[in-house]
Amino acid sequence: MDRIDQKIIFFLQQDGRLTNFELSEKVGLSPSPCLRRVKNLEQRGLISGYTAIIDEVSYGFPVTAFVSVRLENQTDQILKSFEKEITSLDAVMDCWLVTGNRDYLLRVVASDLKNYEIFMREELTKVEGIASIETNFALGRVKTKNNLPLNT
Repeated sequence: MDRIDQKIIFFLQQDGRLTNFELSEKVGLSPSPCLRRVKNLEQRGLISGYTAIIDEVSYGFPVTAFVSVRLENQTDQILKSFEKEITSLDAVMDCWLVTGNRDYLLRVVASDLKNYEIFMREELTKVEGIASIETNFALGRVKTKNNLPLNT
């Protein structure tokens, strides 16, 4: 990946709705080579898709919880089973395998605390292999960044 590819990614992260013509002007290429580069980045998996960024609060999910999960043990079978089950839970927005005294960190959204309680009781606690769950509620968002910096 060269500097022009990095610039293409940089500008598409800022606005994925740029036309090929607009993008080509920003990165200093003519439209045809720019489009070839974008298609190449997509085929190589560097660009994995395009999406709208939705404000969770305005959409009706003002509660964000960070949930630390410790498993009963960390066998390959239990890890794979947990990961498979957690992907089916709609309220789980992110799931990270982490180091430390916990095994996974989840970011969960909810419409209110009662909705979160229902999620905990009826969905998360039913996932097999969980030894303990610890929840921290976000009081406010300080920073969210969706754009990777230019790789210098």
